[in-house]
Amino acid sequence: KEEPNSLPKVLDEVKNLNLKKLVVLAKDDYETIDAIKNYDCEILFQNGTGYGNAIREGINHSKTKYISIFYADGSTDPKNLIPMLNKIKNDKNQIIFGSRYEKNAGSYDDDFITRFGNYFFTLLGNILFSTNISDILFTYIVAEKSKIDQLKLTSDDYCLCVEIVLKAKKFNFIYTTHPCIERARFAD
Repeated sequence: KEEPNSLPKVLDEVKNLNLKKLVVLAKDDYETIDAIKNYDCEILFQNGTGYGNAIREGINHSKTKYISIFYADGSTDPKNLIPMLNKIKNDKNQIIFGSRYEKNAGSYDDDFITRFGNYFFTLLGNILFSTNISDILFTYIVAEKSKIDQLKLTSDDYCLCVEIVLKAKKFNFIYTTHPCIERARFAD
């Protein structure tokens, strides 16, 4: 949403990866649409509103075997996509959650308050739902599309990041985490 300066840089970063790129945008996000019109990506115009809704619409539109939720602001590093995908293919995981809070991971976007909040919500999820995850609020995910479909996601807002983790646990999916550096946003 409203990423005309950062989304082109993100698409440049992933252009050499053999991946289908789907960008979900509001119909009236003219600046971003114009900024990426010459890129090799499919644009899906969002029917609903909200962060979670955009992700759900993108998931429902995708017809690939694997999917990734990847941020348009440059904070997710594409160098993790292939290692995360390999954890699914080689290690028999079904969902890989990026984590900012493991060895060799971190965030250039966190301040004390957001780090504490992320820690608190992750701890709460682990205690209440036995999720065994290190970062419940970072929606950088690579997964088998069929497994994500089985979750029947409903959240239209930021609750979606927690909904994915809790439902993956409920359905006994095989999941793990992958250490990621959350980069500073490129722009916007």
